[in-house]
Amino acid sequence: MTTRRGFLVGLAAAGLTPCASWADAGTPAFLSAGRAQDGAYNLYGLDRRGRPLFHLPIPDRGHAAAAHPQRAEAVAFARRPGRFALVLNCVTGAEIARLTAPEGRHFYGHGTFDAEGRTLFTTENDYEAGQGRIGLWDASAGYRRIGEFGSGGVGPHDIRLMPDGKSLVVANGGVETHPDTGRVKLNLPVMQPNLSYLSLSGEVLEVAQMPPEHRMNSVRHLDLRADGLVTIAMQWQGEASDLRPVLGLHRRGAPPIAVTGSEAEMRAMNGYGGSVIFYDGGRRVAVSSPRSGLVQLSDVATGRITGGVAITDVCGLGVTGGALVASSGSGVFTRVGGKVTSRSEIAWDNHLVVVNGG
Repeated sequence: MTTRRGFLVGLAAAGLTPCASWADAGTPAFLSAGRAQDGAYNLYGLDRRGRPLFHLPIPDRGHAAAAHPQRAEAVAFARRPGRFALVLNCVTGAEIARLTAPEGRHFYGHGTFDAEGRTLFTTENDYEAGQGRIGLWDASAGYRRIGEFGSGGVGPHDIRLMPDGKSLVVANGGVETHPDTGRVKLNLPVMQPNLSYLSLSGEVLEVAQMPPEHRMNSVRHLDLRADGLVTIAMQWQGEASDLRPVLGLHRRGAPPIAVTGSEAEMRAMNGYGGSVIFYDGGRRVAVSSPRSGLVQLSDVATGRITGGVAITDVCGLGVTGGALVASSGSGVFTRVGGKVTSRSEIAWDNHLVVVNGG
């Protein structure tokens, strides 16, 4: 596995330019935050088998990352309620920029680029106002902050660029928090999660509100199908005994659909959806639950759960070569329902971020 020193030596030998491509970084299939055996936190580039190609240090525990669509640059985000995001050159190991959330804000661990890679959008908490914001950073000018707009709700977590390249979808979890109280949830009796569709300039195009019976189902993570269908991983904030789905589907212009199954199947996830991803050409969707050590599989056409695979402390999900893969906090990288492809002493964090199409 390559360190920053190795990167720099390789850069000098190869005569690479600052605008190196992902191929120059070893063509990683995924990015993931993780904790090394010595306790250090890093952003890792992984090959298709989950083997680390490189690692770059980050100041504290990370959550997710955003991969630049053209350049070998990644933005590693702090876990909520962290205030840092590091822009890293994945060829040289150099820190390109260190983004700090404005006063009175913190990051939510996610971000996305526009199609050209000119603007980075970050989900943020305006914790004094109790409102979600989307920060805008100019990736062509050293990641200078150039503006912000409302997220369309409270507690924006995941954010994705829609397939049209002209709009964003934001998972507004609905949960209000404040750094003074850590990760304590302050507004559960009145929380209102939603999916908000925004233009790249912040115009609210559509808001999909969760139905009353799912008002306490916090919308957290997203994946997109090429035709614009969105899948949603949710985390139930009500009584543990309540029977609520952790997976949903949404298409603009229609109400959200809950993916359901038998009582045993729904209780198996312990009310917690971690990562979510379409696979099998978009015909199926998988959602992970580290709380239950389970990846649950569902059919998109029927909206029903079809099975599950037990993987201890699983959370990260990805697709590579048509295969569904998962990473875990115990250092395992595996094909879901298949063989383990790598083991390490690295505790993989919540998400696998696809690079180069996996």
